[in-house]
Amino acid sequence: MLAAYSPARAGQWFLHSGIQSPNGGVARYYRAEIQENKPVSTEITGYVASALMVLLDTTQDEVYLDRARKITDFLVDQAWNSDLGIFPYEHPSPSPVSDHLAYFFDCGIIIRGLISVWNVTREQRLLDRAVEAAHGMLRDFRAADGYHPILQLPDKTPLPRTPQWSRSIGCYQAKSALAWWEAGQAAGDSVLSNAFLEFMEQVLADYRDFLPGTPERLKVMDRLHANSYLLEAFSPLLHRPEVVEAYRYTQQRISHFLREIRPDFERSDVNAQLLRSRIYAAGVIPVNAAEAADEAASLATFQAHDADPRIDGGFYFGRRHGVIEPHVNPVSAAFAIQALEVWRAWQAGEENLCHLPPV
Repeated sequence: MLAAYSPARAGQWFLHSGIQSPNGGVARYYRAEIQENKPVSTEITGYVASALMVLLDTTQDEVYLDRARKITDFLVDQAWNSDLGIFPYEHPSPSPVSDHLAYFFDCGIIIRGLISVWNVTREQRLLDRAVEAAHGMLRDFRAADGYHPILQLPDKTPLPRTPQWSRSIGCYQAKSALAWWEAGQAAGDSVLSNAFLEFMEQVLADYRDFLPGTPERLKVMDRLHANSYLLEAFSPLLHRPEVVEAYRYTQQRISHFLREIRPDFERSDVNAQLLRSRIYAAGVIPVNAAEAADEAASLATFQAHDADPRIDGGFYFGRRHGVIEPHVNPVSAAFAIQALEVWRAWQAGEENLCHLPPV
C-alpha cells in the first residue's frame, strides 16, 4: 500500500486543487460530495504554511516557498485583526457563515506557521507578528486554571467550556503553547520560552487523565488526534527523563486505542501523528518498526486517486466501517506528507530529514 503514496501528487494538490484561495487563505477542507470548499480558516492556513516548508525541504522546489510567502502575506496583512491584536478563526470574520471567535489552539498554529516560513526567509515582519501574537495569547486567553479555549470577539469574552475536547482545556493545548517556545527561541524572548516551560509542567501533572476521556468509543478516536498534539509539544524536552516517560506512556496509549477502534472509525491524521512521533523520539525510545510500518501503510491508503484535480493527491480525513468519508483535508495531507517523509528518511538513515519540526 505504501508504494501507492505519491509525495509529488500531494504537493500538486496543495498547489492546484483550489484549496488555497486567490488571497492566500486556505479552506478548512474540501467537501467532495458537494464539490465545495469550506470557508477560509486561519488555523488551516497556518498549518499549510508549515506543510509547504516541509515540501520545500524534501523537494527543493521554490514553488512551495512562493506559495508560502502568499500565505504569510495573507496572515500578516489580512487575517490579523490589528484593532483587537488577535487572529479570528475564519476569514472574513464575522460573516454570514462564521461567528466572530478566536481559538487559543488556532492562534498557536498560525504563529508556528509564521515561524516556519521565517526560518527560511528571515523576513522580520513574520517574526514580529508571531511574537506579538504569542504575547497576545498570554494576555487574552489566560484563565485561573490554565487558558480559555475560545474567546468571543470583539470583547474577548471566554465562551463556556463543554466536554468536547476542542472546547475545553487540556493537554492538546500544549501544541499551541509550543508556539511560545519557538517564537521565544527565535526572538530571544525569555518570557515566551518560560511560559511554554511553565505550561508543560502543568501538563506533566495530569497527562495520564486524557484517555479515553469519554464513554463513547468512536469519539475516543478524535481524542487520539488531540492527545497526539501532546507528543509534539514534548519534542523539545526529550532530554528530561520524566518527559521521556510521559512520551512513552502517551504513545503506547494512542497506539492501543488506534488499533482497537480502527475497524469502526479511523482518522488518517492519527496514523500520521503517531508515526512521526516514533521518529522524533527515536534517540530515546526505540522505534517499534512493525507498528510504524503498519501506520505508514494505513496512512497511504487515505491518499485520493481521482481524475478531479480538486481531489487527486490530497488526503481524506477518515474512514468509517471501511468507507472513506468524502472530505479532502489540508491538515490530514500536511501531517501525512511529513509523517511518510520522516518514516522514509528514518528507514534510509537520512538523519537530516528525520527531525523536521512537526507541522
